Amino acid sequence: MSRKLFGTDGVRGRANTYPMTAEMALRLGAAAGRYFRRKGEDRHRVVIGKDTRLSGYMLENALTAGLTSTGMNVLLLGPVPTPAVGFLTRSMRADVGIMISASHNPAADNGIKFFGPDGFKLSDEAEAEIEAIVASEIEPAQPQNIGRARRIDDGRGRYVEYAKTTFPAGQRLNGLKVVIDCANGAAYRAAPDVLWELGAEVIPLGVHPDGYNINDGVGSTHPQACAKAVLEHGADLGISLDGDADRVMIIDETGQVADGDQLMALLAGRWAEQGRLRGGALVATVMSNLGLERYLQGRGLRLERTAVGDRYVVERMRGAGFNLGGEQSGHIVMTDYATTGDGLIAGLQFLAALADGGKRASELVTQFQPVPQMLKNVRYAAGADPLSADAVKAEIARAEARLHGSGRVLIRKSGTEPLIRVMAEAEDEHMLREVVDGIVAAVEKAA
Repeated sequence: MSRKLFGTDGVRGRANTYPMTAEMALRLGAAAGRYFRRKGEDRHRVVIGKDTRLSGYMLENALTAGLTSTGMNVLLLGPVPTPAVGFLTRSMRADVGIMISASHNPAADNGIKFFGPDGFKLSDEAEAEIEAIVASEIEPAQPQNIGRARRIDDGRGRYVEYAKTTFPAGQRLNGLKVVIDCANGAAYRAAPDVLWELGAEVIPLGVHPDGYNINDGVGSTHPQACAKAVLEHGADLGISLDGDADRVMIIDETGQVADGDQLMALLAGRWAEQGRLRGGALVATVMSNLGLERYLQGRGLRLERTAVGDRYVVERMRGAGFNLGGEQSGHIVMTDYATTGDGLIAGLQFLAALADGGKRASELVTQFQPVPQMLKNVRYAAGADPLSADAVKAEIARAEARLHGSGRVLIRKSGTEPLIRVMAEAEDEHMLREVVDGIVAAVEKAA
């Protein structure tokens, strides 16, 4: 069954423009309610969280209307991180969890992500079934069976308490000064609270959301803001989250930024030494640097690659019994602790390594020397398919021939925006620039 409404991470788009309209949110809520009502007979409960975008109010109300119209009882969490929704869906024995967020995208965008009763994101097949129900006539509940909605005031507090349990018992962060950049997003209260309660001196950044400033010059897509604050305050490190706090970048005391690949390398090596890394493998996407793969091989570990998207990482992890994976962009998935990427808990794992070894952050953030990598994005018009153009295919083939044995090329469509992502890796940086620029020029001409 094909999917047109759902992308790689739920339904996403510009707010008040198809498919991110109140009407579509209402239909999605009703379709999800109908889908999960037929899957279970007892609970009929859904939890809804959101980030700090202004459009979250509109979508939250519309989803609630759709869900209650099919007999689902709705529990509204307010602004909480995406991983908190996965956690609370299981904790509160709900049939489904929903997060209203466009993650690292600008404030004008929004999205709707679904979690099953196990707290994991839905499969492609489940999303396709919900999409089919959206396109059909949705049967409402009888008047006496309409659902109820209520606010849950302590959802954030429940997640804060859980996050602290993932930090080694008995350890504290006393004496550490930490900048925490919350991107004016969903973790703007939870993340500083966790670090302060564990004993750190906390320098908060991006903790004044106004509905419009999420990810605006702050957060994991703009780590320079956190790096600047680290240097200004003489902090030991910085933790930079994105708008829904499911990804993270780590900044050391010199202002150097470590991406998800470096953090995964640190955790994989550390967990392997502790006998905690199940299957002797790390799961990452095709975007992860070749240097990460070489690092793991040098330690007798494997890198299992998947398609881009943390959901595909999680599917591989669950299918093969692995417990560590993620993306270069900073999604770090630790199924011992969370059902999806969790930037805060990943940051706590880095802090645990820092506290254990008595080392500075700068001694931990570079676990391997990355192979030079270049990524450029090309925007294209709706309905266009530049990758099908013969000239683009020919240019990609030429690039692959040039890099054969010394690098690689990866060209793909973004699952969340109308972008073609052109990525290549090569030891020869001059050749790398030529290869990427040649493909970009061909794609731009075709687009």
